[in-house]
Amino acid sequence: MALASKLSALELENRQLKKLTDDLKKMVMGLEGRVASLEGGKKAAPAAAAAKEEDDDDVDLFGSEDEEEDEEKARITAERLKAYAEKKSKKPALIAKTSVLFNVKPWDDETDMNEMLKAAKTIEKDGLTWGANKLVPVGYGINKLQIMCVVEDEKVSLEELSEQIEAFEDYVQSVDIAAMNKI
Repeated sequence: MALASKLSALELENRQLKKLTDDLKKMVMGLEGRVASLEGGKKAAPAAAAAKEEDDDDVDLFGSEDEEEDEEKARITAERLKAYAEKKSKKPALIAKTSVLFNVKPWDDETDMNEMLKAAKTIEKDGLTWGANKLVPVGYGINKLQIMCVVEDEKVSLEELSEQIEAFEDYVQSVDIAAMNKI
């Protein structure tokens, strides 16, 4: 009789331990899924699916916490997005600039290159800055003028600038863009 009562007590304790072990196993699998999803891992979906498959009870161990955490997560995300938008709005916009090297060709060897340079530099626009220049020999005593400038892309059109330089017909035969570099 004592042996039978001891045996039934051990069976009861065994069932309780088995239930406790199963509950702990489900909890660990659920936590693994949550950790993997927070870390952005690819194992989140399989761990969550495995936890759901093994969930024999209708007990939602994490349901109330998930809703609270989702609301908290959404609130934190909204705050961070708002702070980022404010920070970005204070930052000055990036101005796109281009460094351009023009080849300005004269009509002949008798063209006054200094006057051609002065005429080209009389063109003034918002967003246009003239830079260095030099004379490059072409051949037979003829030189071409290489002149550099920096333009703000939104304010100055390179085609318009070329046409304005070509408008000095007494000095300029043609204008070509030799090089362009985004700054």
